[in-house]
Amino acid sequence: MGASDGQSKTLAKGMAAGLAGTAVMTAFQRFVEMPLSGRDESEAPAKLATKLLPIGPKGRRQQRQLNYGAHFAVGSGWGVARSLVGRGGLRGQRAVAAVFGLMWTGDVLLMAALGLDDPPWRWSRRDLVIDVVDKLVLAEATGLVYDRLAPS
Repeated sequence: MGASDGQSKTLAKGMAAGLAGTAVMTAFQRFVEMPLSGRDESEAPAKLATKLLPIGPKGRRQQRQLNYGAHFAVGSGWGVARSLVGRGGLRGQRAVAAVFGLMWTGDVLLMAALGLDDPPWRWSRRDLVIDVVDKLVLAEATGLVYDRLAPS
């Protein structure tokens, strides 16, 4: 197996971990966080997709499908980041912290730069806590799955 094959497998494991982590975060949001916070489902992933891609969903059903597709695509990106951090030698909680710091910061700054959300320093404390907790669940679940798929 060449170096390129190994890199492809590492990235594929990262994507799989990111998809699994996104599923865990989605379940956490739907069954724990949203019932406690009372917030509605976020449409931020669909807004990001329509801003960056030449697509426009027609109707509520297509909007929801796009939202979930973009949600899982972004989550797979967290997994790819986890695989790259792993190739750099980080594992466990150090890797989770690095991925969270990189991806959460990039996420909120990108959304603000594109005019899709306010920067986090303008968010309410409640909204900031919700976002950080949700994304920590994503980072932890993604890291746990990745560490099982790609043991050292």
